[in-house]
Amino acid sequence: MSLAEGAGRANALHHAIAPILPVVLAAAAIASLAGVVHAVAIVPLHVPLDPDEGWNAYHAAAAVAGRGLYPRPADFMINNYPPLSFYLVGLLGTLVGDQIIAGRIVSLFSFLTLCGLVASLVRMSGASRRAAVFSMLSLSTALLVASDYVGMDDPQLLGHALQMAAMLLVVRAPRSGGNMLAAALLFVAGGFVKHNLFVLPLAALLWLALFDPRNARRFALYATALIVAGLVLFWTEFGFDLLNRLNSAREWSLAQSWSNFGTWLPFAAIPLCALSILLVRAPKGPAVAFAAIYVGIAIPVGAIFLGGAGVDVNAMFDADIALALVVGLVLDCLLAGGELASRIAGSVFVIATFLPLFVSGAANTNWRTPSFWLQPMREETALAARDIAFVRARPGPVICESLAFCYWAGKAAPVDVFNIDQQLRTRTRDPAPFLRFIQSRRYGAIELDETAPFPLPQSAEAAISRNYRLDHADDEGIFFVPR
Repeated sequence: MSLAEGAGRANALHHAIAPILPVVLAAAAIASLAGVVHAVAIVPLHVPLDPDEGWNAYHAAAAVAGRGLYPRPADFMINNYPPLSFYLVGLLGTLVGDQIIAGRIVSLFSFLTLCGLVASLVRMSGASRRAAVFSMLSLSTALLVASDYVGMDDPQLLGHALQMAAMLLVVRAPRSGGNMLAAALLFVAGGFVKHNLFVLPLAALLWLALFDPRNARRFALYATALIVAGLVLFWTEFGFDLLNRLNSAREWSLAQSWSNFGTWLPFAAIPLCALSILLVRAPKGPAVAFAAIYVGIAIPVGAIFLGGAGVDVNAMFDADIALALVVGLVLDCLLAGGELASRIAGSVFVIATFLPLFVSGAANTNWRTPSFWLQPMREETALAARDIAFVRARPGPVICESLAFCYWAGKAAPVDVFNIDQQLRTRTRDPAPFLRFIQSRRYGAIELDETAPFPLPQSAEAAISRNYRLDHADDEGIFFVPR
């Protein structure tokens, strides 16, 4: 084949692919917008999106009320999170009148802020607007398609948004002591929102050590001082060590880590392969170095976290953010030269990046159902309303695995089912007091999300079976009442 024939085929390929690229980007933008609109629509609905929503709501209410944010070790309600998110969400909750709705609002704004900050970071690295938009869309579609955290009452996205804002201060030129102090403050604030958020500040410190050692020392000093000050302030306020409370009992499984990581990996395969393009084409660039450091820390740390009982896909959010930065830098690298081959490669890369997300979205039967978009969670809300009324009518305290039922029913929160389960399974709690309460039928009802597998150890399962009977079950939960 002659050079002229090769060039002609390349031009034909480019003309064939070029119209597909804007369609793919438009589809990603529409999918992201639709996902956000759906999340907004379900914010006010009294239906649990996750068992943790009610858990977070009770602690936010306790924070603003100035009572019991950290229950006593002997209590069956447990708080193993740092305090900052509960105060922030709690203040908003007092304005809107519902802590779960407040948490969902914070989650949505955090998601939008995080996506915008990722795009800004790509632009600050010198990449084009197209690359920045591509990064933003790849992150938004990944979080909307592969997780249910957008618009959920959970502090994870708030912590990421705070830390990404800190990262923009780190890369902002010229760097100063003031910038480093503000960045350290935001990074530490993110850590006091969610204690698993240490990957990005660690990546920032290593990157500064390579490219700006003087400010790396400043940043490390400020961050260390702020962490110590925060821990001392916590001790002064609550009278015990926060780190000890965060180190709560939890089972860990290598098989679970491997299985969960395998579920996440297909969405990350193309960006991971593309990282090699950056390392080959621009091995000494500061932006490329940071992306490689961030990915190199986030993936193994997330994989380890995935082995913990009750850990969800949010363990890989740092990796998702890092890979969103990677894809933007890769696209900018491919399009920077302007060669025909690079433009073709860039178009193919964009399509390949979104393809697993589009396939996953298309496989979701809910997304293909008109009522999912036009009347979101209508049936679930009706079921939840009946279940909330049932819980409200039961005498005395009620155990709710999904604590949102108890929260909306106006009940106290007597038991944290998940953490009690983990303490009993790891033998860090004496089971006798809890079993005595079950055997005495202290609770007017027990709500469990599922019974196969049972969410409590065999001894508790047997006690519930002997002393409680099934009242009703629906898609929202399984409800037992005393025999």
